[in-house]
Amino acid sequence: MSITDWPEDERPREKLLRHGATVLSDAELLAIFLRTGVVGRSAVDLARDLLIRFGSLRGLLKASREDFCAAHGLGDAKYAQLQAVMEIARRHLAEAMNERTSLPNPAATRDFLRLKLRDLDHEVFCALFLDSQNQVLGFETLSIGTINAADVYPREVLKKALRAQAAAVIFAHNHPSGIAEPSLADRTLTNRLRDALALIDVRVLDHFVVGEGQPVSFAERGWL
Repeated sequence: MSITDWPEDERPREKLLRHGATVLSDAELLAIFLRTGVVGRSAVDLARDLLIRFGSLRGLLKASREDFCAAHGLGDAKYAQLQAVMEIARRHLAEAMNERTSLPNPAATRDFLRLKLRDLDHEVFCALFLDSQNQVLGFETLSIGTINAADVYPREVLKKALRAQAAAVIFAHNHPSGIAEPSLADRTLTNRLRDALALIDVRVLDHFVVGEGQPVSFAERGWL
């Protein structure tokens, strides 16, 4: 049965327009993106098939071009659309971070960092530089490492903080393994950076480790 033959309240697009996107399931959201199904399968049926094939919505979103296009009902056009949608989301969050008069709430900060770092296959160490009113001055990559480690040098971080005229900083890095639990090396590096930045009166407000699930906050652990 085609989706157009469904009761109106059950059609994903109409459901979204009436109740908002948050009430839709992953399959329904994906069906709106797909727009059409394939012979014998509605867009929702195809969406469910794809979620099973890739394990989850995130599994589909991070799939390689080759794996994505190999799936029945997909191809280069859909892959390009999906990459564009994801990049729009990243840029929207980046603009929101820069446009706000003060730092967004912790949930928004986590969302921004997760979009920036979670799906990378190598470790990246970054910083959000803030002024004395916690306004965002900029987001900068400090180090790009291998899948196992990233080297961060306190002297270079101090230079960047001074150049940005920052009063505070939030650090973040990802664990490509997916395990967000901070290591002893992570804690040691954070302490070194905190002590070095204290010499120029720059506060370290937090350090997030991004992996699967919610990023882990050093501040919430009581480590800063």
